[in-house]
Amino acid sequence: MNVTIYDVAREANVSMATVSRVVNGNPNVKPATRKKVHDAIERLGYRPNAVARGLASKKTTTVGVIIPDISSIFFAELARGIEDIATMYNYNIILSNSDQNKDKELHLINAMLGKQVDGLIFMGGDITEDHIREFKTSSVPIALAATVDETKETPSVNINYEEAAYDATKLLLESNKQIAFVSGPENTVINTEKVEGFKRAMKESGEEQPEKWMVTGDYSYDSGLEALEQIVEMDNQPSAIFVSSDEMALGVIHGAQDRGIRVPEDIEVFGFDNTRLATMVRPTLSTVVQPMYDIGAVAMRLLTKFMNKEEVEEQNVILPHRIIERNSTQQK
Repeated sequence: MNVTIYDVAREANVSMATVSRVVNGNPNVKPATRKKVHDAIERLGYRPNAVARGLASKKTTTVGVIIPDISSIFFAELARGIEDIATMYNYNIILSNSDQNKDKELHLINAMLGKQVDGLIFMGGDITEDHIREFKTSSVPIALAATVDETKETPSVNINYEEAAYDATKLLLESNKQIAFVSGPENTVINTEKVEGFKRAMKESGEEQPEKWMVTGDYSYDSGLEALEQIVEMDNQPSAIFVSSDEMALGVIHGAQDRGIRVPEDIEVFGFDNTRLATMVRPTLSTVVQPMYDIGAVAMRLLTKFMNKEEVEEQNVILPHRIIERNSTQQK
């Protein structure tokens, strides 16, 4: 039998209202009475019913978080930032894995809302009209993390992906004439912005057809291996490869090493994200530093502001990026 608030009240010989005040941290309870209630709770093993409390307060103190791939180091670091700030503001997290599948994403949004979450953080690739429709009709606030809504109508936290890719390409151009670029999935706004940054830097250097230096991956290690195979078949061999994720960059490095190509002596490799993988590979990976933890933390803080109806000065937050050079590129 579940222990109820009535059982605690009877055990402590107080009213149910008094037990409720103690459980909810109301300061207007005498210390002796508070101790008596806590002792009864401990003896009976009482656990407050979060659902019942949510019905009474119209808040569940839970936040839904939808992540494309929970096993990804990139998204794991984002989730850690979300969790730390959620804990700070006394929210619990319900985490779901969407596999970046549109139908599953839409289903999970509705499933989370059905669980009466107080807010939702969404991470995905392509934000479609169907996604935006669900966001607009949501009864609770929604924020995006490392995800771009082109309409700018959904609160979000990102970096300037176009500028970051431009900066990385410009750095490589200082000592390289031919640079290949391994992009991510073509249907996402973030990938499009990275491609545009690469093209802008290449065109400024005099390359009229930067597309001929591009191959497409899917952010996975295996697609990095496959990308390297395509790059070595190019008519003119590039002396550097800019890769749009660290995990793919590891595939590129290992694919090169398997062929006897030395990194960085024969070819430089540059990544994007600065996940822990960047320091695990040998040579260590030069990369764009995307502050994943901070993106998650700021997205959660932004969401708390909307949930608590606080003033929000800017709902589309752009955090700064930076470049870190390690051993996979020649030191400038």
